[in-house]
Amino acid sequence: MSELAGGGVKKVLYTLNTVRRIGVGRSAKALTANNTCKACGLGMGGQRGGMTNELDEFPSVCNKSVQAQSTDIQPAIPPEVFGHSLAELRELTPHELEHAGRLGNPLYKDAGAQHYREVCWDEAMARAADRLAAVDPGRAFFYASGRSSNEAGFLLQLLARCWGTNNVNNCSYYCHQATSVGLDSTVGTGTATVELTDLSGCDLVFLIGANPASNHPRFIHQLLACRQRGGMVIVINPAREPGLVRFAVPKSARSMIAGGSDIASHYLQPRIGSDIAVFKGIAKALLERDAIDRPFIERHCRDWPAFRADLEETSWAALLACCGLERKAIEVVADCYASANAAVFAWGMGMTHHRHGCDNVEYIANLALLRGMVGRRHAGLLPLRGHSNVQGIGTIGVKPVLATDVLERLESELGVKLPVGRGLDTMAGLEAAHAGAIDAAVVMGGNLYAATPDSAWASTALNRIPFKLFLTTTLNQGHLHGVDDGEVLVLPVTARDEEPQPTTQESMFNYVRLSDGGIRRLPNVRSEVAILADLGSRLLPDHPADFAAYGDHERIRQTISRTVPGMEELADIAVARREFHVSGRTLHRPVFRTSDGRARFRVRSLPPCTVPETYPLLLASVRSEGQFNSIIYEETDSYRYGAERRAVLLCPEDMQAMGLESGSLVDVYSRDGVMRRAIVRPFDLPPGNVLAYYPEANCLSARERDPRSQTPAFKSIPVRIEKAAERTRR
Repeated sequence: MSELAGGGVKKVLYTLNTVRRIGVGRSAKALTANNTCKACGLGMGGQRGGMTNELDEFPSVCNKSVQAQSTDIQPAIPPEVFGHSLAELRELTPHELEHAGRLGNPLYKDAGAQHYREVCWDEAMARAADRLAAVDPGRAFFYASGRSSNEAGFLLQLLARCWGTNNVNNCSYYCHQATSVGLDSTVGTGTATVELTDLSGCDLVFLIGANPASNHPRFIHQLLACRQRGGMVIVINPAREPGLVRFAVPKSARSMIAGGSDIASHYLQPRIGSDIAVFKGIAKALLERDAIDRPFIERHCRDWPAFRADLEETSWAALLACCGLERKAIEVVADCYASANAAVFAWGMGMTHHRHGCDNVEYIANLALLRGMVGRRHAGLLPLRGHSNVQGIGTIGVKPVLATDVLERLESELGVKLPVGRGLDTMAGLEAAHAGAIDAAVVMGGNLYAATPDSAWASTALNRIPFKLFLTTTLNQGHLHGVDDGEVLVLPVTARDEEPQPTTQESMFNYVRLSDGGIRRLPNVRSEVAILADLGSRLLPDHPADFAAYGDHERIRQTISRTVPGMEELADIAVARREFHVSGRTLHRPVFRTSDGRARFRVRSLPPCTVPETYPLLLASVRSEGQFNSIIYEETDSYRYGAERRAVLLCPEDMQAMGLESGSLVDVYSRDGVMRRAIVRPFDLPPGNVLAYYPEANCLSARERDPRSQTPAFKSIPVRIEKAAERTRR
């Protein structure tokens, strides 16, 4: 494989071509308006300008931003399309569905019918309210993606709880819930401890189990800036991602002219799922060198003796056998960390998508605590979150249990009693559906079918729900799979920059932005808030919570500001136009949000380091450069040598041992499914490890998950690979 760099001229040209396709004028209007970016949780836009971040850096825009806009700036799907049956529509690829156009009118499908038909809003809303009114609230669940606004998310969970259920969940249970649990267990907060400005003063960034070259491109600019001021970037990832080795940053003329800049100072490639062994190795090396911050540990941490004893008792042989790395490589990284003045630890779903995802996050926090790298400026913990408002959706209560103080404030604010007890998380809701215990589901955004492991099982579970209500901008596989038997309504909603009233979003840095909305593209779409307010008025006409009044976004923000700690400044954001960091989150002093203000070291065992003989390889599902979560913008991955969507990536050593070549067709088997006629492509991976693309590889994944976070193990799937049988010609 020849050297490949991320970014560069090809991506600039791709962006320009996308802009030309959707129209320069419309693109400029969408990208420069005062609206928050619709892509990743890094965040940009809002009141500082559409292509400006909170540091006033301009242009703060990337390929993902343009891709996200490209599908919103489409005409409506022609009505003739719905003359095709579900089976025919399912033949379209996710890429083809995403580019088929926007949903322009409500769609309805009767139970057992095989066609959607367009209906008017009055019919759609009347049906939605009637069907939900006939259901026991305890036999329903509400789900939200991370692209909805804080206002819509708050109203969704409020409607669910006032109706009588805590079965409220969101997409974080399939991504960073393990982060929230692991951080809360150690430092007492579930979100980043740093602000964006802290990255400008660090001299070391650990990038662990993440590929921001594809998923958070603007973060690469921060990594390059660290290198250019003499700092280091240490990447820990089984796959040697070209975009993390070299990246041609479009904002940097020097980087573009040079054909790319070095990103990683050091690159560790442990076996999939063995990261705790790496973290223990780094910690053990620091302890042996006495390169720890003992005063910080004594003043601000608990449980250090047990953590130290575990490091001393765990042999290097056990650690190296588990992770597959050489001791010297780990010690070099430990020495880099020992010499750093301010380190930031950033990680992605390569850490959370395991049966031990919470343990992984705890050990990242352990490493930070060892040298006092949390609780001060320019150092700390940074989960790289995906959807642009997934963190905000959790902040304002779209989750199965509300904090006691939030619940009490809501009850006082509304003059009502809300249900207590934990509701169903995302996977638990689908398991209940599979068991026939769910009669209705309200799904706001996202693609719940494609996001769920074990695709065949997911389709069956969704199909057993008698009534499903979807709110969406475009059609996706989730509106076509698992819908045959039940009654379905699909309602078209405004995109963020089309909202008729301002909305707010929260970035991974706990920074809340205000989006103006106001762009008008399609005549018959409605905001999510308007739909939920209408539904609440019909479903609960005499309830103390006046849902008709909650159609006013300002009223929603006032309620949030009075009931959700840290969001007090939301009360006047639309008037003052002053964006803010959620209070109490950033840790610039070593006072942690635990019961006694001290952080905790956590001791966990090494994960199993062997795989079954019948499934000797370990597969991780990954995203490509040309996708965002389950949304597919491109059919090939330009940052992995043009790999196809149905590719399986193997190291050349394994390919040779199996008698495979690039382009060979194989069947990939797991204990739960098979992926037929996948295309083999070589990639730099440890022997015994395999990559395949999500959601195509979901047919191989199981419902096995982290017991504490309930996050599925999308990245540690035992598989075997066999050559595909030759197809006979007729």
